This record gives sequence, C-alpha cells and structure tokens, in this order.
Amino acid sequence: MPALPKPGKLNDPEIAALFSTEDPERIFSDLREIGHGSFGAVYYARNVVTKEIVAIKKMSYNGKQAGEKWQDIIKEVKFLRQVKHENTIDYKGCFLKEHTAWMVMEYCLGSASDIIEVHKKPLKEDEIGEICHQCLKGLEYLHSFGKIHRDVKAGNILLTENGTVKLADFGSASIVCPANSFVGTPYWMAPEVILAMDEGQYEGNADIWSLGITCIELAERKPPLFNMNAMSALYHIAQNDPPTLAGGDWSDEFRQFVDSCLSKSPCDRPSASILIKGPFIDKTRPPNVILDLILRTKDAVRELDNLQYRRMKKILMVDVIDGENGPNGRSDVTEDDSSQDGDNVDSSKSSSIASQQSSHSISMSSKSSSQNSIHSATNDDLVGFSSFSRERSDWSNPRTSIAEHAHTNKSSNASNRSLEPGANNFATIRTTSIVTKQIKDHEVSNELREQFAGYKRLRKQHQKQLLSLESKYKQEMEEHKQRLDKEYDNLKQQFGMELERLKKKQQQDLDKRQKTNQAMEKKLIRQISATQDTERKTFGAMQKKEYKLNKEQMKREIDSGTPKKEREDTLKLHKDRLMSRQKEAETRLEKQHKDSIEFEIRKFRRRKVVQYHTLEKDQIQEELTKLQEQQEKEHSMLLRHHESTQELEYKQLLAIQNLRDEHLRKQHITERENQKEYNSREESNLRKKHLMEHKQQPRSLKQKEVLIRKQFHEAVQTQRKQYRALKDHIVQNTPKNEQKAVVKKLKEEQVRKLNILGEQYEASIAEMLQQQNMRLDDAQLTEAQELKQRLQQELELLMAYQSKIKMQMEAQHHRERKQLEERVSLRRALLEQKMDDDRTKLSSAKTEMVKALNERQVKEIEEFDEETISLGMNAMEVLEASTMAQNYDDDVSLRGSMISLTPSNSSSSFTSTSYRD
Repeated sequence: MPALPKPGKLNDPEIAALFSTEDPERIFSDLREIGHGSFGAVYYARNVVTKEIVAIKKMSYNGKQAGEKWQDIIKEVKFLRQVKHENTIDYKGCFLKEHTAWMVMEYCLGSASDIIEVHKKPLKEDEIGEICHQCLKGLEYLHSFGKIHRDVKAGNILLTENGTVKLADFGSASIVCPANSFVGTPYWMAPEVILAMDEGQYEGNADIWSLGITCIELAERKPPLFNMNAMSALYHIAQNDPPTLAGGDWSDEFRQFVDSCLSKSPCDRPSASILIKGPFIDKTRPPNVILDLILRTKDAVRELDNLQYRRMKKILMVDVIDGENGPNGRSDVTEDDSSQDGDNVDSSKSSSIASQQSSHSISMSSKSSSQNSIHSATNDDLVGFSSFSRERSDWSNPRTSIAEHAHTNKSSNASNRSLEPGANNFATIRTTSIVTKQIKDHEVSNELREQFAGYKRLRKQHQKQLLSLESKYKQEMEEHKQRLDKEYDNLKQQFGMELERLKKKQQQDLDKRQKTNQAMEKKLIRQISATQDTERKTFGAMQKKEYKLNKEQMKREIDSGTPKKEREDTLKLHKDRLMSRQKEAETRLEKQHKDSIEFEIRKFRRRKVVQYHTLEKDQIQEELTKLQEQQEKEHSMLLRHHESTQELEYKQLLAIQNLRDEHLRKQHITERENQKEYNSREESNLRKKHLMEHKQQPRSLKQKEVLIRKQFHEAVQTQRKQYRALKDHIVQNTPKNEQKAVVKKLKEEQVRKLNILGEQYEASIAEMLQQQNMRLDDAQLTEAQELKQRLQQELELLMAYQSKIKMQMEAQHHRERKQLEERVSLRRALLEQKMDDDRTKLSSAKTEMVKALNERQVKEIEEFDEETISLGMNAMEVLEASTMAQNYDDDVSLRGSMISLTPSNSSSSFTSTSYRD
C-alpha cells in the first residue's frame, strides 16, 4: 500500500490545484473570531481587493492525527468545489499558511441554533417550515448528485442577510453514495449511520432523519437525548423507537412531517423531493418570515449586548465608587443594579454569568461579531465591548473621571461611524455571550470531542482491521482453491498420461502379439512344409521301392514262355498302371498336404484370434481397473480437498468472530469508561455549581443582613429618641439631687434593652443563616442524589444495551456458523452426488466398452468362420481343433509354468516349450 503524502505537500498536481499559493494575510484583513468548533475557529474578514465580506474557517493540520486532518481538508475542499446551489454555502477558495488551511466562504449572519440561543425559546412553526423548505432544496440538490451531508443540524443551517437558508459545514459530507462511515454528530445521527460499520451502508435518506431531529431541536430548543452521554445516546437511537414531537401547539401536518422524517427504516423515509411537495412544506406562509425572524433576532442581540454592557459598566462604576467611598457605596449601587435590571435578568442570565466570570472572557468577546453591531447604536452611552475592553484599565483608575470616559466613548463612536461602511461594522445574529460561551465550551469540551473522535477512530480502526482480515482470508481462500485446483489438474493430467502410457503399452503388446503370431505362422508353415517335404520324400522313396517291387513281381509272374513283345506290352501296361496309381497317390498326398497346411494355418489363426481377443479383454480389463483406481484416487483427493477447505473456512470464521468479539469488548470498555468519565464530569460540574452557590450565598445573605442591620439601626435610633425624651421628662420632674441616680438607672435600662435588641439581631441573623444553609444543603443534596440516580440508571441502561448488542453478536455468530455448516453440508452432498454420478458413468462406460469389445470380437469370429467356410473347410472342425490345441497349449503352458518354478527342471520346460512350438 503506497504511503500517504505528507500533510501540506502539494507535489501532486491534482492536490495543488485545490489550493491557492498566495499569502492570505495580504488578501484578507480585519479578522474577528465569530465562532468556534472542533475543527478550529471561524473569522469574519474583509477582502482588501474586492471589499467583499467573507467568513474564513481556519483548520490546522499539524499535531496529532495530522494526516487524517489533511485528508479531511482535501475531501471538504473537493466537495465544496463541486457544490453550487442557492441553499448551500458559497465557496471562495482555500489558502495554506503555516500548517493551517484558510477556507474562505460567503459570510452569513449566524445559524438557526444561534437564533434559539438568543431568544431562549423555540421557533414558530412557519419559521421552522420555511427553514426546512430551503434545507430540503439544498438536500435535494446534493442527493441528486449522489452526495450525503451527514451532519444536518441547526448549528450547520446558516442564514444570510437577505433571508436565504444555507447548508454549511461539509467536513463530514460523503462524495459517494451509498456510504458506510461512522460520521456525524451523535444526537442527530440516523440509526443506519450508527449501525453502518456493523450492518452495511446508508444513503441520502440519513440526512432526512437528521432534518427530523433538527425540527425537534428548533421546536424544543434541544435535540432528543441531549441531556444524555453521547455513547448512551447512540444506543438509544439505534435500539429504541424514533423520537416524536412533545407537547406544544403544533399542527398535524408538522407532526406528520417529523414522524415521516424519523421513520426507523430508511426505506420508509420519503426523499427530499417528495417532502418538498408534502402538505407541511407546501403550505402558504408569510413571504418575509425568515427576514422578520432575522430582524427580531438582531434587535434581541442588540438589546442583550447593550444590557450586558450596562451591567459591566455598573460593575466598574461600583469599583470606582468603592475605591472612593468604601464598601457602603458598593452595596448601594449593587442594590440599584439589581432593582433596575431585575426584569431582564432571566433573559440575559447566560450573558451576565458568562461575562462576570473572568476578564479574559470579556477581552475575548471583544473579537466577536456582536461587539461591532453595537457601534451603530444611536445612544452614545452604549459603546462596543472592544472600546470597553481597551479602556478597562482606565475605568479601574480612580483618578479618571466618568465624564472623561463618556467623552472618549463618544469620540470613539463618532470615529467609527465615520469609517468606510463594512470596515468595522458587520451584521450578525450572534450575541457576545454566544461567541464567548462557544469559545469557553470549546476549551472545556475539547476533551469530550477528542474522546468521541477517539471512539470513532477506534471503530474505524476496527472496521479497517476487520476488512483487512476478511481481505486476507479471502485471498488465502483464493490461493487455497487455486492450489487445490492445481493439484487436481495435475492429478487429472497424471491420470491422462498414465492412461496414455497404458494404451501405448497395450498397443505395443498387441503389435508385438501380431508380429509374434505372424512369425509363428511362418514358422508353422515352414515346419509343416518341412514335414510334408520329408513325407513326400519318404512317399517318393516308398513309391519307387513299391514300383520296383511291383515291377519285379510282375516280371516273375509273367511266364517265361510269353512272347517278348507281349511280355513287354504287359510290363509297359503294368508300368503305366503303376505310374498312374503313384501319380494319383502323389496328387492325393499333395492335396492332403495342402488341405492339412491350410487346416493347420486356419486352426492356428483361429487360435491366435482367440488369444488376441483374450489379450484385448485383459487389456480392457486392465484399463478399466486403472480407471477405477484413478477414480478412487480422484474421489479421495476431492474429499481431502473438501475437508481442508472446510477446516480453513471454520478456522477463518472463528478468527473473524473472535476479532469481532475482541472489537466489541474494546468498544464496550471504551463506552463504559467514557460513560464513567461523563458521570464523574457531571458530578464534578454539580459540585462546582454547589460551591458557586455557596460562594454566591453570602452575597444574598449580606443583603438580607444589611436589611436586618438597617432595621436594627432604626430600632436603636427610635430607642435613643425615646430615651432622650424620657430622660428630659424625668429630669424635669425629678429633684436635682436625685437626677443623677435616675439617669444612671435609666441609662442602665437603655443598655439592657439595646443588649436585648442586639441579641435579637444576632438571633435573627443566625436563624436566617441556619434556615438558608439548611434549605441550600437540602436542595443540593436532593439534586446530587437525583443526578447520581440518573447517571447510575444511564450507566445501567448502557450496560443493558451492551449486553443486548453482545447477545445479538452471539446470535449473529451462531447464524454464521449454522449457515457455514449448511453450506459445507450442501457442498459435501453435491460432492458425494458427483462422486456417485462419476461411479455410475464409469460403470456405464465399463459396460459399454466390454459390450463393444465383445460385439467386435464376435463379429470378427463370425467373419473368420465365414471365411473358413468360403475356403471349403468345416468351421466346426476348425473350432474343435483350435479349441483342443488351445487346451493343449494351456496345459503345456501350465505345466511349463509349474516346472519353471523349480530351478532343476528349467531345461525340461524349455524342451517342452520348444517341442510345443
């Protein structure tokens, strides 16, 4: 596998074409942070050449997972370059500088999530409907090109100045469809995305589910399960029924729209094209519903930021007064502050808390968007937080007067208004507190994001390992099959060669037998011819001897008195008769010799034909035996191959299942550890909250204590007035010599009453503190118990889900083993059926071959007998003679074989054989 290119290297022309080589700091100015996320920060900026206002998302690709970050940047840039639609964010370009990618896009006012955060209440149904309408148009465009957003949520739905809704943040998007990556934000993930790594793939309808969750988020301010740990939420989404809209005055069309988007089965979810034509999206709405929402949000942002500024300003004024007049002045101003802004405390609670916690957050908020929207306010006393932050050190200086600062702020406002439009002012629907809170949340939740990113990397690594193992085993199985096929082919080739050699040998034996028969026939003919020649010679000699004897006998028989001429005629006649009889005898002998040799040759040939046929039968039997042996070897090899393949399949399945079990075990351990860390974090946050309440409690108690002290001072003043009046009255009515004792007694009475009053004051303070502490401790204890119980239930529920997943995994493994057993059994049955078919075919082939041989040999014998008859010989006599000769040859051969077994009788065997031949 080739190594991935080093992050930031543009050696590949295709990658280099995606980025600009110019210095972005020379092109863009006035950068101000307006958002923050897991990827990095988003900045407002101005193009110094075109004067265009843009948003820049800075993404670093160094440090941990640098290669993965670089690949994500490349993927997002490629995606943005391919996307161009009214309802998707416009892409301007991407620059690289110091291991950071500057992704430039069109500037938007903020997100739908910001609107909810600003108003602290859900959106109206018409507003949700229009946002969904424009989102669906963007999703319809993406899905038509086989792309999936995979992270649809309110935070990624942006709004422009003219009221257009834009889909943004394509860092999780997929260019291919279907996809199978575990990607997205947990609470908005579709069930099939969560299960993708285990059960398959998903398509664009996963975005429809996320849009349904976003509708609930816009209608209820938070997505379902948001108060739950992300790991547990994933199990809830994957295992439980889909969420629905809770209470509220929502129309049936909206509820049906959400329910259709949140169908558990992806096949039951309508597409974006169908949803656009649905009754909820297609209904008539006010034309400027989004613009009106943006204007209301801008007003709310301006009011919240102004309120925040006034609260900060009062705090600083308290510092000034506190430095000049002491602590009493601070308490008075604080009371004024609480009385003046009491009506707005609830609506700006998060803003005030976020701003009062640290001066660092105040200075950071000076970079946000809402700070500059305040510059355009008509009230000169409402200055931006940037000016406030820059002059904070002056406010803390007691020698600087408030009037001087007011003059400075007015000058700053005037100079800001005199600048080029758009230079220092930009529209936004994000309050300072939202930006500050987002930055602080990013700093705090980095660990959470890294934790979940690690979880996703773990699952991705597990998927990669599983795919790698499956690919390895697939290749191993292919190699195993190729090796078995090669072995089988070699065996078949070896069998073919053996049969070829056998047939060649058999043909050689047949040819040799044919030549031997011809030679033996010639030898037989020579032997018979020699015997007949001997017989002819003997017969000739006997004929001559007989002729001479007959001639001498005739001469003796003839009377000597017979005339000579008559005697010569008689002798001549007798001689001619003898010659004729000898000639006839010679002719008969010749004919007898000829018939004899023909009969012997015919008998010999028939016997050799029978022997030749016997040899052919032996050869075909040998061939059939060879085929039988080869078939048995082939079947034995096939069974061995089947068993080895079966063993490998079981081994591979067991290894894959063990790897899955190990992955599931590690995944469950990670989930439980994350859940426990989440529980510890929640308990720690609650403890911090309780500590903060205890820290803030003295302030509220001090106010009550001040009130009690004030009542005490009033009572003391009243008693003093009463004492003075009583003293004057008594002095007037008492003799002068008794006045001193009376006044002393009266003073002691006054001191006693003041002491009683003081004790009452201390008792009131102590009772108030005791009651307040008891109420606070009881509430905190109840809250801690409730949290502990909820977290314990969540952990138990997570473990129950994990047990269910483990049982499902075991059931899946059982199904896989059963399916493998069925496949193996079916393959074994097919193999045995094939082997039975092969045996049946071989048996049929044997029968056919033997039958064909027998038919051919019978035909050859019949033709031989017909030829014998045509030669004038009796076929039966030839058959009987050849049979007798064959039996004689068999007996002689058997005796020769038996004699040849004994070494001392070897010469006799040779003589017998020679005599036979």
